[in-house]
Amino acid sequence: MRFPQRTAFTLLELLVVIAIITTLLGLLLPAVQKTRMAAARISCVNNLKQIGLALHQYHDTNGSLPPGITPPLQGEPFPHMGWLTRLLPFVEQQPLWNLTLTAYEEAPSNPYQLPHYGIMTPIKLFSCPADTLADDVHLTHSNLRVALTDYLGNLGTNYTIDDGVLYWGSHTRMTDITDGTSNTLLVGERPPSPDFWYGWWYAAEGQENSGSGDTVLGVRELHASGDPYTANCPPGPYHFVFGNLNNMCDTFHFWSLHTGGANFLFADGSVEFLSYAADSVLPALSTRAGGEVVSRP
Repeated sequence: MRFPQRTAFTLLELLVVIAIITTLLGLLLPAVQKTRMAAARISCVNNLKQIGLALHQYHDTNGSLPPGITPPLQGEPFPHMGWLTRLLPFVEQQPLWNLTLTAYEEAPSNPYQLPHYGIMTPIKLFSCPADTLADDVHLTHSNLRVALTDYLGNLGTNYTIDDGVLYWGSHTRMTDITDGTSNTLLVGERPPSPDFWYGWWYAAEGQENSGSGDTVLGVRELHASGDPYTANCPPGPYHFVFGNLNNMCDTFHFWSLHTGGANFLFADGSVEFLSYAADSVLPALSTRAGGEVVSRP
């Protein structure tokens, strides 16, 4: 019995198949990307909820929220310590907290080098999954190796006013937040600066030693003169708008790598995604006792 001989694909048929596959891939890849972005946003929300729970546990234990950044005053055992560092015992990082206590006993005046292991230890909880840069330790100016965070405390309007919740030397109690904990920002998103000079979670100085841009940030932040790395940035005030990972000036306002806005932790422990259209109400949400009436868009 003779069977008919099969012929190979013609060039036209092959081109049609390639075109179909290309079209399917073009439809599939954006969907996969959107799924990944949605998953990163959900994980980021969970991070902030855990941080919020830790802040409330810290408050219950110590009678107030931690300082946004600890002033380097005479006799202070933890100068320049960031607020996230004080949460270590409350986020299952007791061994690192023990190392931190030892390091501050040995070298309290320079928390940016060994024996301070925390300055170069990335903490997954402190970085947004949408920003993979914060997962690693980075080399920055002065040959420092630093670990970063995407989550900055709300110091209020700007670093010269400190009318928020987490700021230079703050010890804010929940009863101090008379605007209502559900109407007051506690923490917001902002990726580290392109040169990794701003955004350290362990210890920092920030603008004018206020922590601004490093551990805390204002919603109408100002740019202090004198920093050679941001010399070309406008004086501000800065607004809640989308930023760019390569733009040093975007260091001075809240923003995220999520589409359309950023996640914010409120003082009551809730997390809300605010679109950039909410910029006009952020000043009212940032103050702890401003007495403003807030209507979110």
